[in-house]
Amino acid sequence: SQDNLKGSYGTYRHEKQLNFNHWKCSYSTFEILRAHMGTHLEEKPYKCSECDYSSTKSGHLKTHMRIHSGEKPYKCNECDYSCTRVDVLNVHMRSHVGEKPYICNECDYSCTRTDVLNVHMRTHSGEKPYKCYECDYNCTKSSDLKRHMRIHSGEKPFKCEVCGYSCTTSGSLKLHMRKHSGEKPYKCSVCHHTNTRAWGLKVHMRIHTNEMPYKCNECDYSGTK
Repeated sequence: SQDNLKGSYGTYRHEKQLNFNHWKCSYSTFEILRAHMGTHLEEKPYKCSECDYSSTKSGHLKTHMRIHSGEKPYKCNECDYSCTRVDVLNVHMRSHVGEKPYICNECDYSCTRTDVLNVHMRTHSGEKPYKCYECDYNCTKSSDLKRHMRIHSGEKPFKCEVCGYSCTTSGSLKLHMRKHSGEKPYKCSVCHHTNTRAWGLKVHMRIHTNEMPYKCNECDYSGTK
């Protein structure tokens, strides 16, 4: 407890430097030491009143509380992005300057964050740690598993405001909205054809290339789709 900690180390309060061979650490004040000792003793006296989060430092709790309050004091001066922590903002700024310090040693991939690189490395190792407990699906990212689980739960959180359509991913909703807006961003470089989907344009291009990948196994017929 805090009282026990104070009793054990209170005699060192006024010393300029504190050395503990067991933990191999040193601090100039008792207050800083007490906060540090919590990392060893698993003492987390600062508790969130909204959830079960707790921490060893009041500053960490203050940052955490922004999740509940919605406060995002760190703002990007290039776009409207804002966030709860300055280190997160620093990572975001790399998207504007093009800095990608984390580089894959297997291919030419690079990215702005170490955790993103760790996920990418699974494409080389074949590791798929996120497994579905309903079927044999597994994947490299927790977000992919979350999307997959909607197949089993039937959850369709993305809803069209124009009609009654709903779907499991934001990408599917974005694609659907093009039916209402008439947007066709994929344009043929040979003719005036436009399409709402990349694969739709790919199929169309076979008209120009004469590619017919789908072949009948009963006769010599082949087609573009």
